[in-house]
Amino acid sequence: MREPDEIDVERYELFEDARSRFEVDRRDFVKSFGTGLLVLLVATKTDATDAQESGQRGRGGDRMPADVGAWLHIGEGGRITVFTGKTEIGQNIRTSLTQAVAEELGAPIASITLLMADTAKTPFDMGTFGSRTTPTMNAQLRKVAAAARSVLAERASARGKTLDAANFGELVKGSPLVATVTEKTTAKPANKWTVAGTAVPKVSGRDMVTGRHRYTTDMKKDGMLHGKVVRPPAYGVTLVKADTSAAGAMPGVVVVRDGTFLAVAAPTTAAANAAAAAIKAEWTPGPRASARTLFADLKAGADAGSAASGPAAINAQYTIAYIAHAPLEPRAALAEWEGDALTVWTGTQRPFGVQQELVDAFHLPADRVRVIVPDTGSAYGGKHTGDAAVEAARIARAAKKPVKLVWTREEEFAWAYFRPAGVIDVSGAIAPDGALMAWEFHNYNSGPSGLSTPYAVANPVEKFHQ
Repeated sequence: MREPDEIDVERYELFEDARSRFEVDRRDFVKSFGTGLLVLLVATKTDATDAQESGQRGRGGDRMPADVGAWLHIGEGGRITVFTGKTEIGQNIRTSLTQAVAEELGAPIASITLLMADTAKTPFDMGTFGSRTTPTMNAQLRKVAAAARSVLAERASARGKTLDAANFGELVKGSPLVATVTEKTTAKPANKWTVAGTAVPKVSGRDMVTGRHRYTTDMKKDGMLHGKVVRPPAYGVTLVKADTSAAGAMPGVVVVRDGTFLAVAAPTTAAANAAAAAIKAEWTPGPRASARTLFADLKAGADAGSAASGPAAINAQYTIAYIAHAPLEPRAALAEWEGDALTVWTGTQRPFGVQQELVDAFHLPADRVRVIVPDTGSAYGGKHTGDAAVEAARIARAAKKPVKLVWTREEEFAWAYFRPAGVIDVSGAIAPDGALMAWEFHNYNSGPSGLSTPYAVANPVEKFHQ
């Protein structure tokens, strides 16, 4: 029985010698797996939604791929591994995607393992957001599984056998196959489903309720230190000077100062907290913004709208406060350097986005940075960025040891990004015949969504100010 604070990190490193990236050619890609069945999904066209969801990495700022890749592997023992860049953050897509593959492949759910959100193992994916996993990734994996079953059926028929999940391993033994899937590949219609769309036990649910599953906050590595960032007293202030002598004299404590970044690493969380508290830091005064001036500050320096006039004119202002996402699991990351190669375990909705943040922060090539996302304790749209990942990696690089950084609930509320606050000014006027004769809509800071009126009006003024 494992102790509550122990973890076998390697359980998140399946197929360590079978790393796959979509830059390799087909021959090398197949050789990396040895025997088995590999299925590639190749789309003949993409739209903006599909490109958002999954696909081959682009160059520069263009991540609108021509091909959308998703694949699976069948081993000689009959075990099926499915790879997806999607993250499980409590919405139960690990189960629904497993059901989709089981349905089309004709295999038991228990024989299928999803390897999710590992930048060294899974296809590039823009992120898990917008409720797009079911209409996009689910459909992709169904096509992949359908194509795999078709190839397996042909092979079974050629050997005079009936296709059954029990002989999948035999059918791929010593003879790896590559099947290409196009948009012409068809999956089962919904009225033929027997597994997808039905109630099944949550995959890995027992691990969740018994505490066997290890979140980032539970992970351990040999020699690991615990990190703590010394936060400024307010946004917009910078570090002037810091007396770190008391913290540096504590046993096992490493003080990290990198420009205005100030942190400590220590053998225990308690020691890290004590060391951070012992640092005497001075900061610049800062802008002194507050909730009392928030909405005026958002409009400061921006173009002011014009008030509508007339007997049927309406002028209104609406305000939106900052709102914390408050995920159940605060931000956390475990970072480990091996030479100039970096691996980070962290809970995020965008593992490839966090990988890019780390690439930019440390000026590394992408193939030297790996991000692995264990199933995560929720996000609510609040884990698109890699704040904790970058911080943990900075501390680990200085300490020359693995470092785990876990934000407190106070840090989550004070330093995580929020849903944007905003001010919305609306002015309009109606003509005597009921037609909308004037319309002016200004959104300050809270996004352009819904900016345009659906009604016909001459010369509307619609502006998003950021």
